[in-house]
Amino acid sequence: MSDAVRATGRGPEERGPAPESDSGAAAGTTALATAGGPPAAGRSDEPAGSDAGKDAAAQQPGRRDAFFDNAKYLAIVLVAVGHAWEPLRSDSRTVTALYQLVYAFHMPAFIIIAGYYSRSFDGSPGRIRRLVTGVALPYVVFETAYTFFTRWTDGVPDRPITLLEPLYLTWFLASLFVWRLTTPMWKVVRWPLPVALVIAMLATMSPSLGEDLDIQRMLQFLPFFVLGLCLRPEHFRKVRTRRMRMLAVPVFAGALAAAYWAVPRSTTAWFYHRDSAQELGAPVWYGPVATLAVFACSLLLVACFLSWVPGRRTWFTSLGAATLYGYLLHGFVAQVSKYWGWYDPEWLYEPLGAVVVTVVAAVVVTVLCSAPVRRVFRWAVEPRPDWAFRKAPRTAD
Repeated sequence: MSDAVRATGRGPEERGPAPESDSGAAAGTTALATAGGPPAAGRSDEPAGSDAGKDAAAQQPGRRDAFFDNAKYLAIVLVAVGHAWEPLRSDSRTVTALYQLVYAFHMPAFIIIAGYYSRSFDGSPGRIRRLVTGVALPYVVFETAYTFFTRWTDGVPDRPITLLEPLYLTWFLASLFVWRLTTPMWKVVRWPLPVALVIAMLATMSPSLGEDLDIQRMLQFLPFFVLGLCLRPEHFRKVRTRRMRMLAVPVFAGALAAAYWAVPRSTTAWFYHRDSAQELGAPVWYGPVATLAVFACSLLLVACFLSWVPGRRTWFTSLGAATLYGYLLHGFVAQVSKYWGWYDPEWLYEPLGAVVVTVVAAVVVTVLCSAPVRRVFRWAVEPRPDWAFRKAPRTAD
């Protein structure tokens, strides 16, 4: 976590311990699969291989798409690593540049996948039920849990529990809930992506929107979700070609060089999408311009990232089906690492220390996505309160 510890991206004194990035990105697995339904479950209508030939092999009923599970696992590793890098940034320009590069695309990648998985959401009772159990209930559970936990780690015993101001990592679940509810509207709008971009641009010009449900971030990230709704399997196939993989190498190299140059000259906050232009010290007209520029930059890096995601099953494919566990649980480890002084040794701020921190973060989040951890925490991440819902009426054949 960085010293700019926040809950809603407004300031350390306001709501909690979220790090400067507060990345949410886990989007995940359970939230995506359970709340969206087919074709969101990564089944037979989605690309699974690294090319068109392998796609056909994965198009079997009931089979998860290895490509999307792989993408989610690799993205959640980047989320955890990014959080682990935060305390090291003040002493390393290289770490800060890598941090900026990661935050330019890993959250948009998750949200695009979330939108793609939401294409079938139609507001029917079954979909609403899955949305409540897969997104809303985990939000309530972890919003409450993080409040109590950070009362201890932050030494703020009177921190209030409020579901209107998402704390730390939980903002993504709140946003996903609202985004998915609006899905039927985006299906009938003639130009959904331009409309979503206009909304995001206007949000950057409106510092008075308030903090309820972290609305700035919800609106500024909206275009990525809407883009995901508009995508089809063939769009993903186009970025998963040998040519695209080769082009991704110089693109990432150039982006890293640009990030290194920009470290002392700009702020990463534009990639967090949580503040208006005025709050970032920029003129009001700069907000819409930055929105379009950042959207284009993030989209290019997302395409490059996805081009290198394997389409075949790997040792981590099954972990990609449980990234919501790693996302929601790794925040507790990140919080306690600061409280227990895990970053106190000076050698961690040397190059070898940064490597060790990176490896440890990747291992921790991998373990948190594993089957034993899922069995222990399934009640919180994937609750199934069937008793709370009416049974669907039977229909005559």
